[in-house]
Amino acid sequence: MKRHFTVLGAGTVGTCCALQLLRDGHDVTLIDRDAPGMGCSFGNAGIIQVGGLVPLSTPGILSQVPGMMLDPNGPLVVRWQYLPRLAPYLIRFIAAAAPHRVEAAATALSSILALAVDSFKPLFDAANAWSLIRETGELYLYKTDAAFEAARSAHDMRRRHGIRIETIPVEALAQLEPAVARIYKHALLFNDCISTLDPAVLTQTLAGKFRADGGELLQETVNDLEIDADGKRTLITSTGRRKVDEIVIAAGAYSKPWAKKLGSYVPLDTERGYHLMLRNAGVELGRPVVFGDQKFGAVSMLDGVRIAGTAELAKLDAEPNYQRAFRLLNLAKEALPDLRTDDVTPWMGHRPSTPDSLPVICKAPNADKTYFAFGHGHLGLTMGGVTGRLIADLAAGRTPPIDMKPFSISRFG
Repeated sequence: MKRHFTVLGAGTVGTCCALQLLRDGHDVTLIDRDAPGMGCSFGNAGIIQVGGLVPLSTPGILSQVPGMMLDPNGPLVVRWQYLPRLAPYLIRFIAAAAPHRVEAAATALSSILALAVDSFKPLFDAANAWSLIRETGELYLYKTDAAFEAARSAHDMRRRHGIRIETIPVEALAQLEPAVARIYKHALLFNDCISTLDPAVLTQTLAGKFRADGGELLQETVNDLEIDADGKRTLITSTGRRKVDEIVIAAGAYSKPWAKKLGSYVPLDTERGYHLMLRNAGVELGRPVVFGDQKFGAVSMLDGVRIAGTAELAKLDAEPNYQRAFRLLNLAKEALPDLRTDDVTPWMGHRPSTPDSLPVICKAPNADKTYFAFGHGHLGLTMGGVTGRLIADLAAGRTPPIDMKPFSISRFG
């Protein structure tokens, strides 16, 4: 039966949810205060990262927390002045590092990531988006034996879960990636990763297809949700009042208060990601490259080279600290000696992160006609297509192709 869905959030996840529900024959409204793809989806590294099954919290993380608060140049920092507010999240984050929990999270992530690329394919076909996609894999490089050995357990975990990782002879790097410095001792290629030349343009292309096929796309700020005694819902937006029937909450890092409004608690916080966009960069990369010693990456996009890979835990409205991004310039120059850095733009966005690195994808347990699709952390672009597919399955009463229990919001009590 045709029903009406309102999707809150027009990032990659929300756009894919809206498009999949529309393809199922429903009437769908997609609403966001910004244009599609202009929030967190705007600034990621553009990788459909099928190897991203290693949780952020792993054994030994507790010993790293002091460094996160004291080292302003680390790949992940905690702004100590926000520690009291972050404490509930950090307690769960540290608890998630127990070996059995890490393995369970990796197994769950493996199940959903296995569907990531195939779930996107029909959407890319329908939107004629393949010109924005590269099927060239993702390259990991290590300068030192120590860094390579430190990453071994993560790569072993990936291999155990079926990720294809090819060892590349370092002498082949000059041909594979001519722009990369000849200082690397170890190289691994994740063959099954694909990437986009611009994640924002890709999301906008999918949203354009949604609109062309009859979806309603609204750029409005949603201020509140009223629920009357009969359970009928009304969105209070910047343009007035809007009656809604079924709702999908896909508002990324801003989803927590909506979940609370709908009767569910989630320890969702923002892992603020930074990048630098270098236009007229003077170099070209054939695929995304991760430099494992300093844990940052570089990727060629439509507008130049994007350098990303630094993050911090702080509150949503904390001022950006763009030094977090500019610290990457010297690292990037060492990795890419011919890189031009005279035209640089920094950016900061809010990754919606859960302590266990698993997204929330489920029916709302305490609210009828409501679905949750948020908390994807570093994998929002990666899981956009499959999240849309799973939400459409749940809405239709179809049995999803994976076990959905690990992704339920009920795991947080």
